Formats: sequence, structure tokens, C-alpha cells
Amino acid sequence: MAGCASMPDNPNPNRARDHLANERTFLAWVRTGVATIVFGFAIGRFSIALREFMKLQGYKSVTPGFTTWLGIVSAVGGVLLILAGLRRYSKTKMQLDSNTFEPAGFVIDLVSYLLALFGLVLAGYLAYIEILNK
Repeated sequence: MAGCASMPDNPNPNRARDHLANERTFLAWVRTGVATIVFGFAIGRFSIALREFMKLQGYKSVTPGFTTWLGIVSAVGGVLLILAGLRRYSKTKMQLDSNTFEPAGFVIDLVSYLLALFGLVLAGYLAYIEILNK
């Protein structure tokens, strides 16, 4: 075509696709982190509301503050997820640019085990509360 600049040779035609996939993955980390933060906030607020409701009913709180601590752990965990996602994004971007990409491995395992542990602690706490209320 007359008047059109020639297209530069692209040594990696998948480069844009790879970087876009990396960005989508980072956004998934962010969404998960934000959801975990919101979940922690909800747990903390529910704990405060439940404690006040029990006071109005004349009951003493069975586990004062434990639910609030679960909420704090969840919120901090959400922030850590976002930071882990940012670190992974930056590392992957650098690896894609230098054509030395390595899959995540350890980070994925660590996040999975920590979230599983948090879920088990939360389930155990709910079972404990149920047993105390019988």
C-alpha cells in the first residue's frame, strides 16, 4: 500500500496476548484481595453488632473480640493477596519481556494453604460457638 508505514517484524506475535493475560491474572488477584478485605470488614462489623445486641439482651459475649480478630486477619490477608499479586505481575512482566517465563509454583501453593487454614479456623470457630450455645 502506498503511503503506509511497513509493519515492524514482531519476533513474538504472542507478546501482547501474554501481557494481557498477565494483566487479567493480576486483576483476579486484586478482586480476590478486595473480596477478602470486604469479607473481613463484614466479619468485624458483625462481631461488634452481635456484641452490642447481646448486651441489650443482658448476655455476656461468649468469645469477646475473637470475631473481630478474624475480621482483622481477613482484611490484612486481603491486602497481602493484592501485594502478592502485584509482585507476581511485576515478576511475570519482566520474565515475559526477557523471554524467561517460569510458572508461579510456590506462591500459588502458599496462598492456597493459607486460605484453607483460614477457612478451617473460621469453620472451627463457628462449630465452637454452636456448641457453646446449646
